[in-house]
Amino acid sequence: MGRDVSEGAFTRDDRVRYRQKVRRCLDVFALMLDDFGFDADRPMTGLEIELNLVDSAAEPAMRNEEILADIADPLFQTELGQFNLELNAEPRLIDGTGFADYEHDLRGSLSRADERAARSDAKIVLVGILPTLTEGHLVEDNLSTNERYRVLNDQIVGARGEDIELDIRGVEQLRTHTDSIAPEAACTSLQFHLQVAPDSFADYWNASQAIAGVQVAVGANSPFLYGRQLWAETRIALFQQATDTRPDELKAQGVRPRVWFGERWITSIFDLFEENVRYFPPLLPICEDEDPVEVLHAGGVPQLGELRLHNGTVYRWNRPVYDIMNGRPHLRVENRVLPAGPTVVDMLANAAFYFGLVRGLAEADRPIWSQLTFSSAEENFHAAARRGLDAVLHWPGLGDVPVTKLVLDQLLPTAAAGLDGFGVAAAQRDRLLGIIEQRCRTGRNGAVWQTEAVWAAERHHGMDRTAALHHMVQRYAELQRTNQPVHTWPTP
Repeated sequence: MGRDVSEGAFTRDDRVRYRQKVRRCLDVFALMLDDFGFDADRPMTGLEIELNLVDSAAEPAMRNEEILADIADPLFQTELGQFNLELNAEPRLIDGTGFADYEHDLRGSLSRADERAARSDAKIVLVGILPTLTEGHLVEDNLSTNERYRVLNDQIVGARGEDIELDIRGVEQLRTHTDSIAPEAACTSLQFHLQVAPDSFADYWNASQAIAGVQVAVGANSPFLYGRQLWAETRIALFQQATDTRPDELKAQGVRPRVWFGERWITSIFDLFEENVRYFPPLLPICEDEDPVEVLHAGGVPQLGELRLHNGTVYRWNRPVYDIMNGRPHLRVENRVLPAGPTVVDMLANAAFYFGLVRGLAEADRPIWSQLTFSSAEENFHAAARRGLDAVLHWPGLGDVPVTKLVLDQLLPTAAAGLDGFGVAAAQRDRLLGIIEQRCRTGRNGAVWQTEAVWAAERHHGMDRTAALHHMVQRYAELQRTNQPVHTWPTP
């Protein structure tokens, strides 16, 4: 939900008018899917990276507003917490040397941002959850000053009607309460965008859902929260719980959470937008002046503002997106399952694995979703978030299989073929997928490195957990700047 919002008090009439407008947008969207020309000739890709700011002591630095002003680059934006920023890479094709171009641009942008952050005694850390965060940091006063975050906080907490409970049980256990959505700011993600034609959208979304668990296992980088070691990718549980508008009674009734894996394979992108409208009450009932029916009949491209805003407040792990660029509408899958970091090259390896694998599976003669139950895909997702590279997943034809064996034996060749379909240069393909291969062979990703570094600090250097986490983050930040893949990092 990236748009600016200033309204804070919504009336009953606002909600009624908004609901009617959303449904009108949905009707127009259905008409557009039937006969409108969507931009899909050459599928563009995009990346979003959420960043953490830390000070010289590895504590979160609540300075994003002054640092953002100093960066003065429209590719950088605020995020939920004052210790967060977001970097949006320029969309591009990945054929040829597209990944090398991404790497060059991202490293340049992050280097310039780091130089500006240093003026405010801060530096950038790419990690799924900043390990030095405490409950005292994640409070309403530390939300970014942009009014849209305050409004969203008020609407989510108001819809719930009581404090939000966090209950995450992993290697250790965390159980606490919060009176705001501020803990969501701990969840810093890496998001991939893939432009897709309307008639193939369902295939790409279904394939994205099927591989979500594999992605999380290979890319896990969020093992610590509030000083406790929880899941390999704790961000998954934290994000779902920190934005949950449902009190216990609604959970018991089976009301769907706003952070949602989904519940079925789809046949059209319309299925997802229709589910969002049918199942989720509006959080931000703000109406635009546009009449989408009139715009469509006049031969224009409707903005569908209300439908897009509503869609942005339902946090699917693979979100459908309708957008307009250069006057032409397009559809894309927004893949949101992965954490940020550890390095730029690690994130691009994750990107190559996703883009290649999703294309390979979406265009396969026998769809994976015709062989894998949706419930198994969801179970894989949560098993991978808990166990990371140690996860055992269910896969058609193999039964229960270690995720590393699944990736090495089956999925890497599929991803390579998919990247070939995009026209990715062989050297780029082999370099990036080689990083995924080595993570699986060594059993080392960001989550493993973090936990090993903390254990070493505790056991060999006599540090308590707090000191060990600060020591680890300092070392992590140093190694991140080498841009060497995390599976090669030494453990202190």
